Amino acid sequence: MLPYQNLLDRFAEESRRILGKNLVGVYLHGSAAMGCFHPSTGDLDLLIVVNEPIPNETKMEYMKMSVFLNKEAPKKGIELSVLRKCFCNPFVYPTPFELHFSPSHLDRWNADPEEYIRNFNGLDRDIAAHVMILRNRGVVLSGSPIRETFGEVRQEDYFSSILHDIENAKEDILHDPMYVILNLCRVLAYRKNGAILSKEEGGQWGLSNLPETYRSLLAAALSQYRGNSVPSYGRNLSEDFASFMLRKICSKP
Repeated sequence: MLPYQNLLDRFAEESRRILGKNLVGVYLHGSAAMGCFHPSTGDLDLLIVVNEPIPNETKMEYMKMSVFLNKEAPKKGIELSVLRKCFCNPFVYPTPFELHFSPSHLDRWNADPEEYIRNFNGLDRDIAAHVMILRNRGVVLSGSPIRETFGEVRQEDYFSSILHDIENAKEDILHDPMYVILNLCRVLAYRKNGAILSKEEGGQWGLSNLPETYRSLLAAALSQYRGNSVPSYGRNLSEDFASFMLRKICSKP
């Protein structure tokens, strides 16, 4: 059984009700699909695929549903993107999206739902990483099989996507060390071995493959990710780790 199975089933049911025949499928990726979900640090990552563009009134109903169900989600909530199938297979990078929601955007939604609906669409480089994980380890919650819905992501597009996510790692590691440390590990694991890993798996890879100097940092990040208290990372060691990892990631394989 998946984490929050009942909530995911209800989300899929509501997606079928609201989107009707336009819905291609609802898909789960991220830690909840990869078997390493922790309620205090994980979210529910979803991609929803439709055949045709969604009218604004349907977007409004879908957003209201998503915000309502988000109240029952884990601490980090539900994160979703709605995509058109013509951009999923063959896969287009950067990927156009019809609608996006995450708890970090709740203030914007609450301030002006109509403005949110009109303007929260565009291109997203992160979707390539989501689709790569989905094609390798995702879960169908409703609709067509994953490999029929999502075409292959080119390796250069996937690497561009994950590189984009860490481009400010030296600054971001001071504000969100757990996420940045584990994310840098899984990016380097892909760079070196072509491995598609979760954040937790990335940290475990780091413990086995990175210099002993960083063992305490990696252990601290994994401990926090698993729901334990926030450790003290140390500013100098964190900055040194980010610089070291970026050099390794950006160097020729």
